Parts: sequence; C-alpha cells; structure tokens
Amino acid sequence: MARPAFSPPSQAPGFAARRAAAEIVEGVLHRGRSLDEQLDGPTAHPGLAFLADRDRALVRRIVGTTLRRLGTLRHLIANCLDRGLPADASRLESALLVGAAQIHVLDIPDHAAVDLSVRLVQADRRSARYAGLVNAVLRRIARSGKEMMAERDPVALDTPAWLLDRWMSSYGPEAGHAVAAAHASEPALDLTVKTDPEGWATRLRGKVLPTGSVRLVPHGAVSGLPGYAEGGWWVQDAAAALPARLLGPVEGLSVADLCAAPGGKTLQLAAAGARVTAVDRSEPRLARLRENLRRTELHAETVAADVTAFEAGPFDAVLLDAPCSSTGTVRRHPDIPWRKTAGDIVALAGLQASLLDRAVTLTRPGGVLVYCTCSLEPEEGETQIAALLARDDRVMRKPLAVDELPGLDGMVTAAGDLRTLPSLWPDPEPRMGGLDGFYAARLVRR
Repeated sequence: MARPAFSPPSQAPGFAARRAAAEIVEGVLHRGRSLDEQLDGPTAHPGLAFLADRDRALVRRIVGTTLRRLGTLRHLIANCLDRGLPADASRLESALLVGAAQIHVLDIPDHAAVDLSVRLVQADRRSARYAGLVNAVLRRIARSGKEMMAERDPVALDTPAWLLDRWMSSYGPEAGHAVAAAHASEPALDLTVKTDPEGWATRLRGKVLPTGSVRLVPHGAVSGLPGYAEGGWWVQDAAAALPARLLGPVEGLSVADLCAAPGGKTLQLAAAGARVTAVDRSEPRLARLRENLRRTELHAETVAADVTAFEAGPFDAVLLDAPCSSTGTVRRHPDIPWRKTAGDIVALAGLQASLLDRAVTLTRPGGVLVYCTCSLEPEEGETQIAALLARDDRVMRKPLAVDELPGLDGMVTAAGDLRTLPSLWPDPEPRMGGLDGFYAARLVRR
C-alpha cells in the first residue's frame, strides 16, 4: 500500500504540541483566559496531559515567546498581508503567530514550523482554505523577517502603548524603556531557602543573589529539583521575598498575612518564628498554601475570609500583599499586558484602599504594617500610601534605610519606600538578571 504524501494533521510529529500552544494563545488573546490557568491545575489545557514532558516544555516555550514578542510577530505578519487577516478564520492568527515565533525567535527549523502551522489550519474547518496563505506568509518571514524589523524598536512593538507610556511617565523615558525591555527574556527561577543559601546554590547549580534568594535556570520540573520533596526551599521571586523582611525580627510575634495565598510570605514569616495567621478569600489557593506548609514542615493558621470583613487581633505586625494589576510580574506572566487595561488599575485601587483601612485596624498600637503590591503603577503603590497617610492619623511611615537590607541599592525611594524594577540587577545572561517590579511601604500604628 502506498504511503501518503504526508501524515494526517493529528498524526504528524509535534502537531499536538503546536495545537495546544495555538489554543492557549487563542485563550489569552480572544477569551481573556490567564496563561497560568491554561498551563497548570484543574483548568489546564486538556491536551497537555497527553504530551511527554519534553513536549509540554515546548508548549510553554512557544506560548511564552509568542506573548513576549506578540507585537513583533503581528508586525511581521501584517507586512506579509495586503488586506489584513480574514475575520472568519479563528485558527488562522494563532497558527501564524506560533509559526512566526518559532521561525523568528526560537531555534526551531523553519520547515518544521511552517509545516505544522499549515497543518493547524488544515485541521480547522473554518480556516482550512487558508493553508496556502499560512505557507506563503511564514516562508516570507523565514526569508525576510530580519529585514522587516530593520529600524523598528521591538520593545515598543512588544509593549502595549498605554503601558509603555505609563512606565516612561512614571520612571522617565530611559528607565521606562528599560523596564519594558526586561520583559523580552524569560526569567530564571528564584527560591527562598530555609537555611544555607550558599549550600543550596552549590547543590542546585545556581547563585546567591544580594538579598539572599537563590537563582537558577531549572532543567525539568521544579518538583524534581533537590530539596523540593524535603521542603528545603520554596519558589518565590527575589522581589516578592523582600516585603516580609521589612517587618524586622518577628520571632514570637503575632503576624497577620493578608491576601496570603499562594503563601511564600507566610512561609517566610513562619520560618522566622512568627505566629502567623494567613488570610485569603480563595479556599483553593489556601489549599495550595497548606500543601506548601506541610511540605516545608512549617506552621501557620489559615483562614478563608474576605479581608475587608476579617475580625481578629490586633496583631503585632500585619503584612498586606494587596490584589493588583500585577504589571510588575510581566517577565513571569507575559499574558498580563494583553489582558489588562487601565480600567483594571482604577478598579483595583478602590479595593486596595479598603484593604489598607482594614489592615490598619488589625494592627495593634505600636505594631508594624507593611503594604505591598507586585505592580509598577503608582496608583497601586505610592499614591495609595500617600492617600492613607492623609486620611488616617493612626499610622505614620517608617522609612527604610538604604543599608537596611543587602542588595537594595537603587531600590529605596526618597520617601523611604521600596520600589524594585524588572530592569535592575542586569546580568550578561538575560535570564539571570532582573527581578519582579514591587512596591512596599512600612508603616507604624500610633
């Protein structure tokens, strides 16, 4: 029996991974679904369960690259089309995007990227007639993509204009551009260790950062790394590990960790000897926190509650990591710029103010309150604290000293607050540099 000229789309090697990648990209861009929920947990894309570890890693790499370089990829595709994309082909854009990402950015052979993207549209009833178009566009990008990008700023293309304008306004044109540029590279993995950072860095083939976190580029699943099963460390960006340390020595103190899940700060406080009450409104997220407590053999009380209505204490110290736009975490969550709007920032600012008011009430007189967000937007950071200090004379700022913690050079504002930027800590290897964008202010209850 003669062998067919090519395998059916569903049987072609690598097709299942590309299909999952294309559908996850569609979920972000056209259905508003977060990347995290499509990659992990009970809401993950069903196709991922049938892929080998290597192919699952490939899906993550393709999707992450597509979203990090989305503006560039759309620019390249538009340059190859006379009349834009047809509106009636749902799979067409995602097939072109994941194909262009593989050709223009990743080290995947051009012929494989073109062939599998063609198969993606062939397998979709509404898009099948555009197979020739996909083939032509991607082959042209393979030939002329670099020329098409001549004299274009990829940072400006790959960052929504409203966000880039905000960052340049808030931090200055050069620093704002540097923040956006930092998002082009997938970051390394940061860990907070219970003890012996140098020892863990050696064991994990990483390095110790100035603030004590251990940074490495993992190969394989995090759960397979040395120290995971025995609870020697937990995953936590170096910037996210700073706010809990602003509370100072907490051994023996009662500490409320508000909006606590997934729990990195709870683990820090428990490891430091605090009596921690971790409060979060999401029971599923608290379940993950409890799992990490069991793995690390640390202890904290967990409470499922709306923080704005939570009544307890007063506590010796309160840490409020408020829900925010998360624009400081774009390096790790490249879908954020394409799912958020300026309106989200306005809506969240109102919630943050309510949470701050409650946090003040939960702090005993003489106690310390640290407010933080993983946002680059002043409305969710500096402006919130200025407004709180203006409306509530029960609290006063306790400024940070530049030398209070190692590694904070350039991260303490004139007012004495913490402000980290993704562009800080540059490294010759882009993945090993940077940290999340965080804001934190330390207050004292009168």
